[in-house]
Amino acid sequence: MKPNPTILFGAGCFWGVQDTFDALPGVLKTEVGFASGHTQNPSYQEVCRGDTGHAEVVWVSYDPHQISLETLLETFWHCHDPSSLNRQGPDIGAQYRSCIYYTDPEQLESIESSKHLFEKSGKKVVTEIKPFSNFYKAEEYHQHYHKKACQSKR
Repeated sequence: MKPNPTILFGAGCFWGVQDTFDALPGVLKTEVGFASGHTQNPSYQEVCRGDTGHAEVVWVSYDPHQISLETLLETFWHCHDPSSLNRQGPDIGAQYRSCIYYTDPEQLESIESSKHLFEKSGKKVVTEIKPFSNFYKAEEYHQHYHKKACQSKR
């Protein structure tokens, strides 16, 4: 049996991005972490320094029978500003870059097609699109951060 496909999205601070993808039917699991850098097993504090090469990302595992890659990509393009280089809202630095790291070469055609479709809106996309190279899960307190914060207030 083939495992469920995965893809990694970076769109600023990973807390809100995780919330966005968790809300989609067909998304089976998400984890926040750091990807595509040169430092092994970085901490959040190290990534925030900006010298690890990593981006804050959300690892998304999905069921292609319930949600298409195209729907995930459309969600990605619209949940942040992919024309903003190394910045999303108040978050500034390369760790907040817009990025997609694909885990299957067959995903690239859909990624490029959706990027060109989004660019028809008049925005120049600066999103880094690369094959998956590495992922390090962030500390447990970052996983589903907003959900935990809301529960602790009850």
